[in-house]
Amino acid sequence: MPLLTLLISCSNQAQPAGELLPEAFAKAATLKDIQLLDVRTAREYQDGHLKGSLQADWTDRQQFFDRTQYLDKNRPVFVYCLSGGRSHAAAQYLRAQGFLQVTNLSGGMSAWKIAGLPVEPGNTQLPQTTWQQYNDVISSAQVILVDFGAEWCPPCRQMEPILASYMRGKSDKRIRLVKMDGGLEVGLMKSLGVQALPTFILYRNGVEEKRLQGVMTSEALEKWVSLQN
Repeated sequence: MPLLTLLISCSNQAQPAGELLPEAFAKAATLKDIQLLDVRTAREYQDGHLKGSLQADWTDRQQFFDRTQYLDKNRPVFVYCLSGGRSHAAAQYLRAQGFLQVTNLSGGMSAWKIAGLPVEPGNTQLPQTTWQQYNDVISSAQVILVDFGAEWCPPCRQMEPILASYMRGKSDKRIRLVKMDGGLEVGLMKSLGVQALPTFILYRNGVEEKRLQGVMTSEALEKWVSLQN
């Protein structure tokens, strides 16, 4: 019997199928190939979350759909919220969408904290970038590619290797990649009208040329930036 199945079936006989109490959830969530998903709001996530978790707000159905479409349906997904209600509904939705194995944290973050399990702190206490600082940054090279993303955002994480590969081939220093934390820079995002992650803004000589929301292939990114212009 696979380890994951063993943990789910033997952790607590009284638990409904697809539900795990905090201690068993914590053990199963350490397995190598799982996808850990926080379905609370971004503000709740920033107040403290499980280490390594992605985030997609179940109460914002369009955001939830946009982000979870980048998860792998063949890999286990472990979901949680504050008390277990939202994540239970989110788990049912994911199963209906064809995700093969979805497990909910019974009792949510409340039960997790009561069990004394570790919580990863957010970054809400860090200083946000000022408008002047941002203007200085976007004027620091001929071409600036600004990436508003976050490590907990599924499509942002999918873009990471694509961006890294793209920048490795740019040795002429005409372009600079500037990464902005979408979980922190809420004031800047509001001023710029950035409403979803990831959002890319391309500046030439300090002036915004265009922007794009979502995931691109390597070829599409190369064409979109087009350093030949």
